[in-house]
Amino acid sequence: MNEFLHQLASGLALGGVYAIMALALVMIYQATQLVNFAQGEMAMFSTYFAWKLMDSGWPYWRAFVATVVVSFVGGVVIERLVVRPFAKAPVLASVIVFIGLALIFNALAGWIYGYSVTSFDTPFSGRPWFGNVYMSAHESGAVVVSLCVLVLVYAFFRFTPLGLAMRAAAQNPISSRLVGIRVGWMLAIGWGLAAAIGAIAGMMAAPIVYLDPNMMAGVLLYAFAGAVLGGIDNPFGAAFGGFAVGVLENLMGAYVVGAEVKLSVALAIIVGVLVWRPSGLFG
Repeated sequence: MNEFLHQLASGLALGGVYAIMALALVMIYQATQLVNFAQGEMAMFSTYFAWKLMDSGWPYWRAFVATVVVSFVGGVVIERLVVRPFAKAPVLASVIVFIGLALIFNALAGWIYGYSVTSFDTPFSGRPWFGNVYMSAHESGAVVVSLCVLVLVYAFFRFTPLGLAMRAAAQNPISSRLVGIRVGWMLAIGWGLAAAIGAIAGMMAAPIVYLDPNMMAGVLLYAFAGAVLGGIDNPFGAAFGGFAVGVLENLMGAYVVGAEVKLSVALAIIVGVLVWRPSGLFG
């Protein structure tokens, strides 16, 4: 029973990472109706940036904030310079651009930082919180950070004029332009927010999976499975799906298929949901 509870708690910690990565995927999908296949590599590159700052002597939270800000600016720049010229191109052209971005970020990280596996510091060190024997301090902290991100994103889109304008631009661009919303900049800000959220996911995942240029490949697949499960057009359905996939991955890997092939769980979820309910649970 203790082993089961440990797997369940660890799954929730990983699920928090998948949830915020799924949220980043959904933000891009709502604006473009496309899946950003470079989201994981962008998050990985941002995590390396944070690691470099901390290696230079920056405190963790200062490096964390700086990385989120730089990632936001980088996301806006990518949308304006790389994605925008293909806004009216065929879908396949945009998909190729996203895959090209992923390959570029992966190659750049390997060229600049190397391909060796590196440890990544966590601010949540020491004993497990509140005497909890099922989750490490970092896992508990990752869940808390994930929930804070989800609450902040909800408050931003629900209660702020900019968030409401971004929702309007994503749902009905033509009407939004008629009431004076600058739809192009709303999409660019959406890319920036997705990049910033992805950076947080990367920094929460790195102490668990360790830091290397391929660290986010599996995370992106699980996050995509979570987004498909919850509904890729529903941000908080996707977040729920991320937590659910984290728990299912851990339990299936421990008791059913084994840790070596548990990545197939994500693929099975994607195929099963697309066949049974293509819009997802909350789509």
